Amino acid sequence: MDGLKRLPLLLLLATSAQCQFDACRRGAGTGWEDSACQPPTANMKEAMQIRVEPPGVTCGDPPERFCTLENPYLCSDECDASSPDLSHPPQLMGDRERGGLITYWQTVPWSKYPEPLLANVTLSWNKSLEVVDDLVVSFEYGRPTSMVLDKSTDKGLTWRPYQFYADDCMETFGMPPKRVSDLAPSNVTRVICTERYSGWLGAKEEKTVVFEVGARLRALAGPKLLDTDALFTRLQSSKALRDFFTFTDLRLRLLRPALGGTYVQRDNLLKYFYAISNIDVPARCQCNLHASACGLRDATLTCDCQHNTSGQDCQRCAAGFRSRKWMAGSFLPLPGGTANACEAAEMSECECNGHSNRCSFMDFLNVVTCVSCKHNTRGHRCQHCRLGYYRNDTLPLHHQDVCEACECNDAGSHSRHCGASGECQCKEGAAGRRCDQCLPGYTRRSSGAGCTVNVCHEARPCLNGGTCVDFQRCQCAAGFAGVYCEQRACLKKSGCLDDASAASPLMTSQLRLPFIFSLIAAAAF
Repeated sequence: MDGLKRLPLLLLLATSAQCQFDACRRGAGTGWEDSACQPPTANMKEAMQIRVEPPGVTCGDPPERFCTLENPYLCSDECDASSPDLSHPPQLMGDRERGGLITYWQTVPWSKYPEPLLANVTLSWNKSLEVVDDLVVSFEYGRPTSMVLDKSTDKGLTWRPYQFYADDCMETFGMPPKRVSDLAPSNVTRVICTERYSGWLGAKEEKTVVFEVGARLRALAGPKLLDTDALFTRLQSSKALRDFFTFTDLRLRLLRPALGGTYVQRDNLLKYFYAISNIDVPARCQCNLHASACGLRDATLTCDCQHNTSGQDCQRCAAGFRSRKWMAGSFLPLPGGTANACEAAEMSECECNGHSNRCSFMDFLNVVTCVSCKHNTRGHRCQHCRLGYYRNDTLPLHHQDVCEACECNDAGSHSRHCGASGECQCKEGAAGRRCDQCLPGYTRRSSGAGCTVNVCHEARPCLNGGTCVDFQRCQCAAGFAGVYCEQRACLKKSGCLDDASAASPLMTSQLRLPFIFSLIAAAAF
């Protein structure tokens, strides 16, 4: 989808959503009042950080030749990382192309076929963003036969699929192919596999792979996006819907390059590679409806917070404005929404971070201390967590869930109390944050029991046909004994036999006795 096709959607969003929530205060004279607000839409490729994996996947080091699918046997093109004119580094995916010159990032050719040619492209902003239009990735020399678009909402700690792409969804991912236009308001957040952007129609004719945000928005606000009231009402009522359009990082997992509509031709692998010339990310800063502007501060995207809020995402009340719990702004009631501004604290020394509303003055210490701290907090300002709980650093101190239970396993940990990060102190053999798992070489024998060391296991098996019973003992086959069944057993009929690995001195002497007796008998005759 080119820029002209996406322009109407951006204009509609600008004339509806932006005019509706473009200011944090509305009114005139003495009638000013706070209202919900959000920053304008921008192409966030200007602020993204790009990382490619694995190391060495970018072409040009050492210099190498490559072909194209249109001219597969004219391999005169060259990639050389040491030459500004012949290099294709990752930053060219997000540059501004001027004068008609197309620049692009390119990988090494698929020279190690049939080993997969895999590459990850990670786009990071270190900031929560809300996508408002189609994400468009432009490929030079052919779109991938299969790829996955992932997203993260926690700055790359965890990932989940956003959409799957393949020329055959069922064969590649075991998913039936779907179109976003087939989705309804009830399942608009469904993760699908599409075959629309993976078929071969010629590298020059079809270059873009799209994550169709516009079609999902149209399912909520009508074909022409005119029913914005319905859109904002649904966004406000569904956290899952808001979360679907929110991300901090995006990742392209490139799984199989363009094949030119044929099978892999092993006699010319220089024509198979990935090349990305541009990535468009139309989005806005996520500011919890407490800011109408967002910009770079010390190279980091940060909301220009209003409504007495602060933080990169306006996710907490500013100092001195914590008389009630922080809340995000609301789209409702329309058209201006609700600011849910933080309120100034009363002139009092009673500051309990929202976990108590009663204080007591201790005159012998000349301090004011909070009484009956709630939400598993403690301290004279309810600023610490009770024993058996730890501080969730991702939440503001005044959040009611800021203290989480340690949940240390009774059998596996020395104490029910945990450290500042929630890690329990494990007994020997136990592992995991809650000490509810066993280290390799240890096994939990029953529920409620700790981890005991394994006597026999894969690295130390029972010998001579013995069977390891519950990792604790070897059940030996007939004729063998010992901890690991390493010894021959003494049988009543045949006497003691050689050790399974090496005969002991005692067993050796026993074996020699019949031979000595025979010599004595022979001498007597």
